[in-house]
Amino acid sequence: MSTLYQLTADYMNLLELAEDPDIDEQAFMDTLEGIEGALEDKAEGYAKVMRQLEADAAACDAESKRLKNKSKTIDNNIKRMKQALQFAMQATGKTKFKTALFSFYIQKNPASVVIDEQYIENIPERFLVRKDPEINRKAIRDAIDAGEDLEGLAHLESTESLRIK
Repeated sequence: MSTLYQLTADYMNLLELAEDPDIDEQAFMDTLEGIEGALEDKAEGYAKVMRQLEADAAACDAESKRLKNKSKTIDNNIKRMKQALQFAMQATGKTKFKTALFSFYIQKNPASVVIDEQYIENIPERFLVRKDPEINRKAIRDAIDAGEDLEGLAHLESTESLRIK
């Protein structure tokens, strides 16, 4: 039986490996199998590592959302600055000039298609894009639960998963 100190070191090593994106899967699995101790001890150690990994993943998700919002704010500020600069250039009639570092000019963009919303129902079929149908799994489940025979099309299948509370 491993000592508490050894088990702690083993699980800390396991956590480091689990967080390493470059770790070889076999090395990780070998480390998992190499930790000695009773099943209950191993399960508790695994649970602690999994909880820490879940917390790390949640922190990464939160940081990702924060950075995405920050990026969106920066993009919006750039857009507002470009609009203000373009407005000032057009208002003053200075639509083309150079500075020591940059050249500024207002360019005409290619024409884009604008759909007249009041006539949208009159658009011919050849201009419409049909999307692939999606399977409504909830409707299939409801039909099977209601006793409908969908043999050869779909069936319900139960699986098992580990829960840690």
